Amino acid sequence: MNPRFQAIQIIQQRQPLPPAKQQAGAVEIFGQNVFSAARMQHYLPLEVMQALNRCIEQGAAVDRNIAGSVATAMKTWAMERGATHYTHWFQPLSGLAAQKHESFLELANGQPIEKFSGEELTQREPDDTSFYRGGSRSTFEARGITAWDPGSPAFIFETAYGKTLCIPTIYVSYTGESLDYKIPLLKSISLLEKAALDICHLFDKNIQGVYPTLGAEQEYFLIDRALYELRPDLLLCGRSLLGARVARTEKLSVNYFGSIPERAYAFMNELDTEAYKLGIPIKTRHNEVAPGQYECALSFQELNMAVDHGQILMELIDRIAAKHQLKAILHEKPFAGVNGSAKHTNWSLMTRSGKNLLSPGSNPKENLMFLAFFTAVIQAVYTHAELLQASIATAGNDCRLGGEEAPPSIMSIFIGRQLSQILDEVENPPRKKKNAPMTPYLRLGIKKIPELLLHDTDTNRTSPFAFTGNKFEFRAVGASINSSSPMMILNLIVADQLRRFKRRVERKMARSRKKEAAILDVIRDNISQSNAIRFEGDAFSGDWREEARARGLAIIAHTPEALEAFTSEKSLNLFTENNIFTEAEVRLRKNILLDSYLKQVRAEAEVLEELALSCVLPAALRYQQELLQNLRLSTELNLPENQQDGIRSLASKIQQDLDAIIEQVGRMKSTKNEIDGRGPEHNKSLAYASEVVPYFDQIRRHLDELEGIIPDADWRLPKYRELLFIN
Repeated sequence: MNPRFQAIQIIQQRQPLPPAKQQAGAVEIFGQNVFSAARMQHYLPLEVMQALNRCIEQGAAVDRNIAGSVATAMKTWAMERGATHYTHWFQPLSGLAAQKHESFLELANGQPIEKFSGEELTQREPDDTSFYRGGSRSTFEARGITAWDPGSPAFIFETAYGKTLCIPTIYVSYTGESLDYKIPLLKSISLLEKAALDICHLFDKNIQGVYPTLGAEQEYFLIDRALYELRPDLLLCGRSLLGARVARTEKLSVNYFGSIPERAYAFMNELDTEAYKLGIPIKTRHNEVAPGQYECALSFQELNMAVDHGQILMELIDRIAAKHQLKAILHEKPFAGVNGSAKHTNWSLMTRSGKNLLSPGSNPKENLMFLAFFTAVIQAVYTHAELLQASIATAGNDCRLGGEEAPPSIMSIFIGRQLSQILDEVENPPRKKKNAPMTPYLRLGIKKIPELLLHDTDTNRTSPFAFTGNKFEFRAVGASINSSSPMMILNLIVADQLRRFKRRVERKMARSRKKEAAILDVIRDNISQSNAIRFEGDAFSGDWREEARARGLAIIAHTPEALEAFTSEKSLNLFTENNIFTEAEVRLRKNILLDSYLKQVRAEAEVLEELALSCVLPAALRYQQELLQNLRLSTELNLPENQQDGIRSLASKIQQDLDAIIEQVGRMKSTKNEIDGRGPEHNKSLAYASEVVPYFDQIRRHLDELEGIIPDADWRLPKYRELLFIN
């Protein structure tokens, strides 16, 4: 039997996993596998806890004595929870989180003991020779160091086969270069907190602290594992490289917010439970727009912890899906012709007392502070739009951006009609009416912002970067991306803009300009300078592309082009002057990202060639032979020529597709081999993007046409209708 039909029979017999016995409610289990501040207080002496808190708040190094006490307490707690191993959990540039498990068990004088020291907590040296280093050093020199991040709580990762204590860490080379996502993120957070607090103090000296927050929305597809394992392209590349479109797609609007299928519901329930144990606050779950697509959204958290939770969540989704005989696909565009998957990152700024700095206030002073932060973010995105685009550039996101409701690869900001009117009014104040109050706030209409925002919610889903009430939503971020990178860039560019804002205000005040007037002057300048990035229309339209070009906005074709922004003079100055990266670190990261892109598209080219030549062509040739045999029989039976025309036309169409596939696969292979013979790996990425990737759609068009011709019983690869609709 066709293995595709066998897989379908297996799926038809599957039942949702029976629910686990519920031990407690969400509140009771929330954070039970996290070594939180509350648990530290239970296990640590008061003086150690206070010293640790000072280290976290002030960013100081943890004293060895304190580290020893924390390690002992952490081990005691973890072992009480059943943990047998520990790992430094870090986020290398290769993708998902990395971990190397080590046992608490040691031998002392030949006797087994359980030990976990302060040194083992604070620093380890994993063998990192297999991580690509962007050409920075030779393999025999590659030695890395992981170091504890006390600002992220340790947690226990639990499976059916054991529990491991995970300690969030940074990851650096032996010579001090940052090799992970966390180090630059922490630096950018510190930079932003200082810059934002300085702006707050222009309005209110009593504000004690500011921190960025993140609420992420994770999209993913669920398909049955039996079908997934019959698709080499999904298995090896994360996306389908061929597949005829199905008639029923999201355009029928039957999936979004629809009833959740039973197996997906069982998966989601277990995902919620395991996430809650790890302190991950999943707030929302639902069907997404495409068939087989789902989303879970997290509540807002402090940014560093939110990024860690995002990485843990992706691993949970993958592991729990496998338990339910499902495959979770996080690729940005696994299926052509339907919506891709994003990780919408909702970013905001909060004071330590709980005020959202991107929410208008109830009085003119608070509204002026809102406008200061609001326009600074817009100016930052305008000034560094290409760098922000580079932070989300991957081979997967190249497939997604610009199609089926995904925003285009042109950076723009949507803020809504009424806020746009207010900014226009601030930029060009109306003439003062007779007997009007003299305060600049009322005359500029600033006081009406709170009332207006209640009725001006975001309705433009085509914008890559939108203001949605009290936060900015970065919609262009792809589903598989570590959100640390775009959040680090956003923190950095906003911090840089806020510092410029403060300096400009101070210069004006030094020339006897009143503070409120000076602030308004700078706000007005920001609005005027960044007008080109604001767009309220349909970002999918061809007219916008031409308008964006006329406005001077960058139109970026693919990832290798986008990544050039990392090493522009403007970006290098931004990174080095703010001590986020050295120039060498920037170039190292760019090379690693280019290498990752190259490996992905090279794999896709090789898998596409294999599928075309070893799967589709043999099936097409067999069917063509059947047609030709029918023609011979028709001739022997002296059937009229017009009764043979349909068969002859079908055989001819197959031959045309076969000829085109063989020719284009040959050209793609020849081009790929020629590029592979060129210099360093990371220099080949641009050639692959411009010379090899265009063959993918050309070859696919003919493969998909053959899928619609070859008899269903002879087509061995699971079709879209089965991958997306059988659950």
